[in-house]
Amino acid sequence: MSSHLAPEILIEAARQYGTPLYVYHAERIRFQYENLKQAFSNWDVRFFYAAKALTNQQVLRYVNSLGCCIDCSSINEIKLALKAGFSNDKILYTSNSIHFTEIEEAVSLGAFVNVDSLSALEKFGKRFGSSYPVGIRLRPNIMAGGNLKISTGHAGSKFGIPVEQLNQVHALVSAYKIQVHTLHIHTGSEIKDADVFVQGVRLLLDIVADFPDVRVIDLGGGFKVPYYPGEKGTDIHAVGNAVAELFSAYQQKTGRSLQVWFEPGKYMVCEAGYLLTTVNVIKENETLTFAGVDTGLNQLIRPMFYEAYHHIENLTNPSAPVKTYQVVGNICETDTLGADRDLPAVREGDLLSIQNAGAYGFEMASQYNARYRPAEVFYKKGMLQLIRRRETLEDLLRTQEGLSE
Repeated sequence: MSSHLAPEILIEAARQYGTPLYVYHAERIRFQYENLKQAFSNWDVRFFYAAKALTNQQVLRYVNSLGCCIDCSSINEIKLALKAGFSNDKILYTSNSIHFTEIEEAVSLGAFVNVDSLSALEKFGKRFGSSYPVGIRLRPNIMAGGNLKISTGHAGSKFGIPVEQLNQVHALVSAYKIQVHTLHIHTGSEIKDADVFVQGVRLLLDIVADFPDVRVIDLGGGFKVPYYPGEKGTDIHAVGNAVAELFSAYQQKTGRSLQVWFEPGKYMVCEAGYLLTTVNVIKENETLTFAGVDTGLNQLIRPMFYEAYHHIENLTNPSAPVKTYQVVGNICETDTLGADRDLPAVREGDLLSIQNAGAYGFEMASQYNARYRPAEVFYKKGMLQLIRRRETLEDLLRTQEGLSE
């Protein structure tokens, strides 16, 4: 299949629904999921789509139709998953710094639950004892990921129970007869090297011998997708082969078979997404040329928050001579979406496509500067479908009180 939606499809989407506009390619999501299944076909593996990447109901329903499970990071994501049709035995819940009542509610909804603190584990034991299986998220002290802000397994991370506290974990498990079903780690995002996953597997296989009830090793997510042209993502087939080899050897040695879970989010939807934006103004100074567009950090915060690169294409003047631009947003901040980008000559009114915008794009959008969140469109089976309308002034005021006074 083609890696990208054809420019004429994106241009038509913008014509029908205006800009700024998010467009998601359903078949690309399916392709990514099928690639995962193929890469890990040599072992018993389940995939839980990380809902936090993109929670639009139509996208969730589509992911569910593929047979994929879902990973939720809040109680509301669980409720969205249930509303989208996921059965509770396909829902995993892993969060942090939450009140225990949220964990109780997740249990009441029948989700798999991972806890990530000694405090939560003790409360879980007191409340549920051995009556409900639980997973334990550990902090493996592995530094990985493309940016410190998305690295979650290192020694300074807030996530998980430090492996140095395993004795305290065992004491709580013993005291409350807790049924530990899963051992979980998540080292970060944008992980290129298969060896990072191998390190995690080896760590957990050393630990799991002391947890006789464990049936699952959850390795989290973190598969890298390519953002720069020509960049390589994670070789998931290499990861799949390494995982199968390690777990097969462990089974032969111990007679114990463990299922493996992964939580791909960005890998599933990132490359399926486009943010379409119209050029409002071309502005030059002594050294730079700015292309000011009708979107900004309020709708795609990743370039400012993570210094992330998103490839940008000029859809409506693709054959023009190339010039260097600063592609900037319309927010009262320095919201540079693309610095020093060589693009075919950009004119006011041109349509630009910001690529790899399917993950953590709309999901992290805001109403900053009192600007509306954009519409979302799903391209599936050759058809464009509006799956979220653009906001209006009424949406900005909807939750405010006392306006009639």
